[in-house]
Amino acid sequence: MTPQSQTFSTPSLLKDHPDAVAAVTCGILVILGWLALYLNWVGLGVLILVAAYVIGGYESTREGLTTLFEEKQLDVDLLMIVAALGAAGLGLWQQDYFLMVDGAVLILIFAISGALEGYAMQRTERNIRSLMDLAPDTARVIRQDQEEEISISQLQVGDKVVVKPGELIPTDALIVSGSSTLNEASITGESMPVEKTAGEEVFAGTINGNGVLTLKVHQPPESSLIQRVIQLVKQAQTEAPPSQLFIERFERGYAQVIVVVGILLAVLPPILLAWDWETTIYRALIFLVVASPCALVAAIMPTLLSGIAHGAREGILFKTGAQLEMIGRVKAIAFDKTGTLTTGKPQVVKIIPTPGQTENQVLQIAAALEAYSEHPIGEAIAQAAQRQQLLLSPVDRVKAEVGQGISGEVEQKFTLVGKAAFVATSIQKSPVLTTQRQNTASGYDAVPLPLQAQAQELEAEGKTVIWVAQAGEILGIIAIADTIRPSAIPAIERLKQLGIKEIVLLTGDNQRTAHSIAQSLGVDRVYAELLPEDKVSAIRRLQQQYKNVAMVGDGINDAPALAQASVGIAMGIAGSDVALETADIVLMADRLEKLEQAIRLGRRSQRIVKQNIAFALSFIFLLLIANFTGNINMPLAVIGHEGSTVLVILSGLRLLR
Repeated sequence: MTPQSQTFSTPSLLKDHPDAVAAVTCGILVILGWLALYLNWVGLGVLILVAAYVIGGYESTREGLTTLFEEKQLDVDLLMIVAALGAAGLGLWQQDYFLMVDGAVLILIFAISGALEGYAMQRTERNIRSLMDLAPDTARVIRQDQEEEISISQLQVGDKVVVKPGELIPTDALIVSGSSTLNEASITGESMPVEKTAGEEVFAGTINGNGVLTLKVHQPPESSLIQRVIQLVKQAQTEAPPSQLFIERFERGYAQVIVVVGILLAVLPPILLAWDWETTIYRALIFLVVASPCALVAAIMPTLLSGIAHGAREGILFKTGAQLEMIGRVKAIAFDKTGTLTTGKPQVVKIIPTPGQTENQVLQIAAALEAYSEHPIGEAIAQAAQRQQLLLSPVDRVKAEVGQGISGEVEQKFTLVGKAAFVATSIQKSPVLTTQRQNTASGYDAVPLPLQAQAQELEAEGKTVIWVAQAGEILGIIAIADTIRPSAIPAIERLKQLGIKEIVLLTGDNQRTAHSIAQSLGVDRVYAELLPEDKVSAIRRLQQQYKNVAMVGDGINDAPALAQASVGIAMGIAGSDVALETADIVLMADRLEKLEQAIRLGRRSQRIVKQNIAFALSFIFLLLIANFTGNINMPLAVIGHEGSTVLVILSGLRLLR
């Protein structure tokens, strides 16, 4: 192997895996010490075993003493060291030096267990920390017509950035020119590439496809979505859930009880039952080992951190382990409507032409005018024509009337697109519009009666109706509505199959629109015409009935309800900054089916935690029985105790799959 191909060195190994190095060294020394005693080289054997105690037990002793002196608490590390030193002291006292080997084996297996725990936790953390490697360190910017490469931290709002095929997007930005397919799996968890073109937003850490993109930075790099995700994940790693805090408090009290009981077991049997001191102390030391709650302490956090890592890989961001626990207990879910169950963008849902016209003709004429409009309804009509690949005619004398509609000459014919009153007034009076005429028109006097009835029916369903007229004649109507997300209906069906007792729709829209949407979605209950504080009240009522309630939303007005809910869930891309900060869980792909996956992940984590706790307690109980019946020695006690801890940790890591 050449020096260039060498991937690691001894210093880096010591730095990256000190626990493993200490455990291996301790293991070698234990074997050498036992061999020296076997050959009756007592002095050398004792010296080697002392070195094994020091190297293998240093870290545990340091942590145990730190907890004792700084927090005034006993912990598991100190219990293990006391048991090992007790075995060594007993061996020296009786001159049965092989008891020192038992204590050294305890130190060794405890060191191996610590190294394995460290490896398991590092594996979990690596899955999470890989997020931090997604964004590149530099960006290629255009300044004074020259390309230069600068650090991401030097980017400023307004900078133009060039991204070539195959490169990572350096920061959240808007496409100024170019189009490409982007792999957004790092943000959304979705493997399918997404088409992006001018005017659309791209996210840091996503991978550009085969097109060259020119981007404009529209927010500081530290505010990018991936940076917010990284901060939230860091927060999730440091905050312990209530169950873990309970176990930690239990451990402190439990350790004190174990020490007291251990002392009593070492002192009382020789006095009361005439046991010999050597056997009694040996059994008391084994008791300290087998009764220590190592496996119990490790039953929760590795599992929850694995679940957080798994969720992040799938585009589900849990801000804390507590929320991973809570989402599995949810009994009712409340959804905001706009932007959550619906796309949040108006779209053409129906075109009704008058006799002699076709849907495409009506759409083509309306889109010719609306192509000049910046109103969301105008954009919806123009995009519908674009999807149909309709060729738009030239337009002259375009004039927009705010809140009413737009007029102009299409193919040299005076054309109107807008509200009924706006179109009817213009037809009745004159192609030249005045505010007075618009205000006095009835809105339906100049249109066919059948079309009036159809328009009123569409409006009753909560749709916006746009009228199209040309050369004094009504050509038809176009219905615009915020459409239901394609994934919403199957997502709600799966949530019901999952056992969610009630699904509720919360919206500020009117009753007609809300009930129409609710009927299409199949939700159980609707609250309409709500202000933000009304949504909070609705969540509180649900909590009184079901206790654990989730709220799913995306807007600023959803933030109070997200905070009130047992679990607040935000849409990662569509969601406002306030919603993202307030929520406990973020669905990065804006895909509602991920909600079912989050609940299943939460329930699975609960099952594994319960299994781990039951296994840990059962194993402690069995080891205690074996100790009191005299059927276990120190090495077997250590193997059983530490083995159960490792098994519990590995069980928790199942959630990484």
